[in-house]
Amino acid sequence: MIRRALSMLLYAALIVSAGVAVAIDPLPFANPAEELRFQQLVRELRCLVCQNQNLADSDAELAKDLRAEVFELMRSGKDDAQIKQFLTDRYGDFVLYKPPVKPGTWLLWFGPLLMLAIGIFLARGQLRTREPSASTDDRDGEFS
Repeated sequence: MIRRALSMLLYAALIVSAGVAVAIDPLPFANPAEELRFQQLVRELRCLVCQNQNLADSDAELAKDLRAEVFELMRSGKDDAQIKQFLTDRYGDFVLYKPPVKPGTWLLWFGPLLMLAIGIFLARGQLRTREPSASTDDRDGEFS
């Protein structure tokens, strides 16, 4: 009975994992170094459809098109910075997983710190305005 339960559990895990696996379309890389460069580059670029996945992990049609475009740009002799600039010009800073620090992205970079500072300021103000509890006024433990 335990063996049957384990085999059913394994079967269910295989079915679930089959739906999760994403395969990148095979591309004709010239050498392993070019493939490694491509893999690193598509991991630094965000899928515009999924938004929480990089181009390497996404199976959206736009991600497939962008991977093909990145490959073609690499083949045309562009370096990583030029490829990122091309995609940023076309889709904005959102396509980068690590957008540059500039006035348009200050809120993204410094917003969490600003919210933390405001929270600390408000909590400190609340702690200062609290009235002392009545138990500190009692003397010798006697009640009047």
